[in-house]
Amino acid sequence: MAPSFTARIQLFLLRALGFLIGLVGRAALVLSGPKFASKTPPPVTEPLLLLSGMQLAKLIRQRKVKCIDVVQAYINRIKDVNPMINGIVKYRFEEAMKEAHAVDQKLAEKQEDEATLENKWPFLGVPLTVKEAFQLQGMPNSSGLMNRRDAISKTDATVVALLKEAGAIPLGITNCSELCMWYESSNKIYGRSNNPYDLQHIVGGSSGGEGCTLAAACSVIGVGSDIGGSIRMPAFFNGIFGHKPSPGVVPNKGQFPMAVGGQELFQCTGPMCRYAEDLAPMLKVMAGPGIKRLKLDTKVHLKDLKFYWMEHDGGSFLMSKVDQDLILAQKKVVVHLETILGASVQHVKLKKMKYSFQLWITMMSAKGHDGKEPLKFVDLLGDHGKHVNPLWELIKWCLGLSVYTIPSIGVFNALGLPVTQCPLGLNVKGLPLGIQVVAGPFNDHLTLAVAQYLEKTFGGWVCPGKF
Repeated sequence: MAPSFTARIQLFLLRALGFLIGLVGRAALVLSGPKFASKTPPPVTEPLLLLSGMQLAKLIRQRKVKCIDVVQAYINRIKDVNPMINGIVKYRFEEAMKEAHAVDQKLAEKQEDEATLENKWPFLGVPLTVKEAFQLQGMPNSSGLMNRRDAISKTDATVVALLKEAGAIPLGITNCSELCMWYESSNKIYGRSNNPYDLQHIVGGSSGGEGCTLAAACSVIGVGSDIGGSIRMPAFFNGIFGHKPSPGVVPNKGQFPMAVGGQELFQCTGPMCRYAEDLAPMLKVMAGPGIKRLKLDTKVHLKDLKFYWMEHDGGSFLMSKVDQDLILAQKKVVVHLETILGASVQHVKLKKMKYSFQLWITMMSAKGHDGKEPLKFVDLLGDHGKHVNPLWELIKWCLGLSVYTIPSIGVFNALGLPVTQCPLGLNVKGLPLGIQVVAGPFNDHLTLAVAQYLEKTFGGWVCPGKF
């Protein structure tokens, strides 16, 4: 059913406002962008930084590599690169080194076989970073909100606890957009995160600090959250893998802000990483008992799958067109699937896809099954304290006096489908290209299998600084 005339006018006004704010925002980004001698961080020279989480864990379990050497290598990389990208906003290096030493000591004292060790600790000794919105004991948990700048986590979020139990070692927490509500990662507490492929470019949001940290080889696996693209956009912007699981599979407990009402149907916690082979093992750990709802161990025959593709949603005169490099990259994937893999690939045009924003915002505003109202954004801005007037804050922002960021003063998945964002190399400017792979509910194993295939075919993550 097409939207009413009033709804069309409202959408037009929203897009016009977004267009104007975008112009102002881009100008502000140019003026406030970082100034460094180099356009990108230095390339990786330490071989340990170029291994997947699964490979590192295997070498550590086999006692071929000491965990303390792996963690130290990542700490050295972070010290060299993080001042440029501002991805990690709080370190826990001392604790991480102690935990790495404990892993090496455990392996020296216990002579358990590799299979037993893998079953107990699939990510034994693997460096991990966590989005600041998630609780990590002893670390800040503000979600970039000034009113929460002194909030320190007393416990771990469920997924963080599960990854630590699996042997992962957190190195620190990563930047996000204010209240995780925008496609950028910049706030008044930590400042702006920068893209490792070009420090003048943004990293996406809200899990953008995690995205750029992984892309710059300052971490190998990470935790992100997604309620409207917050894993997928940073994964795309930073040329890494990110997976938004089917809703209700991975526990969301232990993050701020926590979804309430209809929003609970959309909030998803998922893995972000540089290497596709880490996605499924991470998802198995992060889901806990919820993994029973998926079929991750099912063998996938890609050539028997039916693929459907579309370039864009039809667009709008107030929206930028999809870049031609992205369309060409997508067509390369289509041609490969058809001619090399021999799969069935059909081009589609879903005309009503352009109404996805209205669907999303309507469902985000709906009551939950328990009748609870969703949290109001202005209440979250004040952290349930004093009232915040968005219009007044917008005026103050124009004068440089607001403690809030411009994206939070006007806010942009409705079907609940699993989606994996996959990198497809770099364009002529050295910036990441990528594609979203979508499947039906609880068919995460299909998108993850396609991700691994695309990585082998198109190369996956590309180390920044080598372009």
